[in-house]
Formats: sequence, C-alpha cells, structure tokens
Amino acid sequence: MHTEEIGLWALSSYYALLIIPLGLMIWLRIPIIGKTLSAVARMTLQLLFVGFYLQIVFSLNSPWINGLWLVVMVAVADFSIVRGCGLRLRRFLFPLFMALVGGTALPLLVFVGPLLNRPMLMDAQYVIPIGGMILGNCLRADIIGIRSFYEAMNQREKAFLYTLSQGARLHEAIRPYLRHACRAALLPTVATMATIGLVALPGMMTGVILGGADPMTAIKYQISIMIAIFTGTSITVVLAILMSVRGSFGPYGILDPLAFRS
Repeated sequence: MHTEEIGLWALSSYYALLIIPLGLMIWLRIPIIGKTLSAVARMTLQLLFVGFYLQIVFSLNSPWINGLWLVVMVAVADFSIVRGCGLRLRRFLFPLFMALVGGTALPLLVFVGPLLNRPMLMDAQYVIPIGGMILGNCLRADIIGIRSFYEAMNQREKAFLYTLSQGARLHEAIRPYLRHACRAALLPTVATMATIGLVALPGMMTGVILGGADPMTAIKYQISIMIAIFTGTSITVVLAILMSVRGSFGPYGILDPLAFRS
C-alpha cells in the first residue's frame, strides 16, 4: 500500500468545488465572501511555504532546526492566544509562551521517546506533525479557557470581591472561576474522545491509514495522540490561566483593566 500522489492540475481544478459554498453565500447574502477568499488564499500560500520548508527540514533532520521550528510554532500560537483573548502583549506573551511549552513538551517527548522508542527524540518525521497536533488543540483550549475565566470574573465581580473581603487569598478566590474555565476548555476534547471512531474517523488515524499502515496500527496512533492532546491541553490551560493571573490583578487582588486591550 502507498499514498496516491495528487497532481498540481488535479488540485487546482479541485478549487472549483468552492463555487458551491460561495454560491450559497451569494444566495443567502452572507457577507463573508471576501474573508473566505482571503482565508483560502492565505491557507494556500501558508501551506505551500510550510510544505517547501518542511521538505528541507525533513531532509536535514537536524535536532536544532527541528527544535527551532517547534519554538516558532509555539510563538505563533502564543501570539494568537494573546490577541484572541484581548490581552496586552507585553504582559502576557512570555508567561503564556511558557505555559504552551510546558503543555506541549511533556506529552510530545513521552510520545516520541518511551512510546515510539525513537533513537532521536527530535526526529522531524514525528516531533513536527505530532507537536503541531498537540499545539493546535492547546491553542483552541487556551482561548476558550482564558476567555471563560475572565468573562466569569467580570460577570461575578461582586462575589469575587466579597470573597476577598472575607479574608480569602487571591488563589483561593479565583478557584471557582478556574474550575469553570478548565471545564469549558476541556469539555470539547472529552466529547471528541467519547464519540471518536463512531461519529467520524479522526485526522491522525486517517493520515496513518493513507500512509499505508494497517487499521490497527492507525488506531494505536490515534489513541496515543488523543491521550497526548488531552494531557497537553489540561497542563496548558491550567498553567496559562494561573500565569496570566500574575499580570491581570493589582496588588490588592483587583482585576486590572489595563491588562486588557480596549
């Protein structure tokens, strides 16, 4: 078994399928046609750039270059989270970067090391795609978790201040909001794990099968990546919220409005 090659002309003609969703947008007067075309163009250019770059990375397979690429991926995800949550870059860029590193590195290194038993931990064939899958899920979970945390803080500000006035420390007063945020961030992954294989064949499993492996090998990879994703998102969400708290509260435990972009 082998993966069938997709020709450039065949791929170019496949873009014609976009006529259907664009036609529906025109018919229903949905004003996102410009954004959609821009997103398709950006997706194409970004993936082509990454594809050319990864061909070089895979051929060199240098641990330093592979590690540098992972750092770039984390930095881009970090910037997206800070901007997506409306936080100030200067206050939160570094702490959230460290939270992403912690949540991604542990499950990734355990996956490539003890699980796959690869002789080189920073093998480009494994660390880049697996790291990207873990990091992508951490990004989504962080945005959900951080937003949920600060929205709950704003909605229940009086209850929070009352808890502080009763003598609670900051880490004790934020515990209910942290619990709420983590639940909101982790529930999508929990729901995915509960229905995986029955509702849809997930990406890792499909990719391994298309790569020529037998279905049982693909299932083992999928189980492993779901455990890695859930572990990574759990670590990242908790660390991201706790580390963001340091820059978003004043000395008296009051939420600082200057921590957020207007």
